[in-house]
Amino acid sequence: MSSNSATTDPEKAVRERYSSAAVAVEPTLCCPVSYDPRYLAVIPHEILDRDYGCGDPTAFVRAGDVVLDLGSGGGKACYIAAQIVGREGAVIGVDCNEEMLALARKYQNVISERLGYANVSFCRGLIQDMKLDLDRVELELARNPVRDARGLLELRSLENRLRRDHPLVSDESIDCVISNCVLNLIHKHDRATLFGEIFRVLRRGGRTVISDIVADEDVPEELENDGELWSGCVSGAFREDRFLKEFEKAGFHGISIARRTTDPWRVVEGIEFRSVTVVAYKGKQGSCLERNQALIYKGPFKKVEDDDGHTFPRGERIAVCDKTFRLLGREPYAGMFERVEPRVEVPLDSAAAFDCRRSVVRSPRETKGVEYRATTSAADSDCVPGGGCC
Repeated sequence: MSSNSATTDPEKAVRERYSSAAVAVEPTLCCPVSYDPRYLAVIPHEILDRDYGCGDPTAFVRAGDVVLDLGSGGGKACYIAAQIVGREGAVIGVDCNEEMLALARKYQNVISERLGYANVSFCRGLIQDMKLDLDRVELELARNPVRDARGLLELRSLENRLRRDHPLVSDESIDCVISNCVLNLIHKHDRATLFGEIFRVLRRGGRTVISDIVADEDVPEELENDGELWSGCVSGAFREDRFLKEFEKAGFHGISIARRTTDPWRVVEGIEFRSVTVVAYKGKQGSCLERNQALIYKGPFKKVEDDDGHTFPRGERIAVCDKTFRLLGREPYAGMFERVEPRVEVPLDSAAAFDCRRSVVRSPRETKGVEYRATTSAADSDCVPGGGCC
């Protein structure tokens, strides 16, 4: 660590270092990552050689998705995702570094010709402010340069108008947000806004897959102020447990660590820095309605608690609202619960409010009906001799 690096502004260091890394390969900026070789063949080596990541979030992209890559750099993840989503999908890369954007855009036509379709676009913007289109701002500044404080105030008004009328990424327009070793480069005071932006652009039911560097301990201030370590994806790392809480605070559910490297990528002053890939989902917001439904947690744990505070003891019929009933039947929970439907469906338009602040056992009579008195015989059973049902 050089003596003058401690006084370097981290944000300036990030801009300068990644501008240089777009021109000349910098091996120290990346962790060893293996990608599916099927998707690398169409990507020029100039892009592959200047890929600075710590994981592979594209492994969680699906056919037909609209994908947003935060801090898309030279475009490698975008061009991999383009092949996975196919003709019916689309991929948008957002980055604020002009040199990286130039590299990513340089081969758009070449790669499109190799694929046989064009489904990738690159935008200039800040990932913590994805309503603001920086190319539009630059055009306006060329016409009306800022020369004084009055001009600065007018620029702020212009930015707000652009966010409102021409958002770079619209609300609820994305199926899957990915990012590869970029969030740790964002200043701490912008991180809550950053996670809010990821949540804003995702459609209900969408997901985010973030590969990033985390630390096993708090990073001391003197390391955070080291521009070389910050721009190197080290001293800006989230503490591992707090990283997951950022997703939770933003409103995500189903948050899980999909991948975590056992050995640290780097160790600085005894603090271990390693790569993790986190997957999280949007969609638990909404009204809680009573439709006489229940969920039975199948195990293996004695009990589990979801992101809304519902507790599910193993094997018990727990009353849930319609929203929770549907939510916990989808990914990433599919197969964890037995779903108990009411014998007589309660229409949505006549469903009463359900108090989701408590977890209570649902009586079978609530599901079947108080007056339900049916009796079946062996003849009514679907069981046949030798069928293995009894």
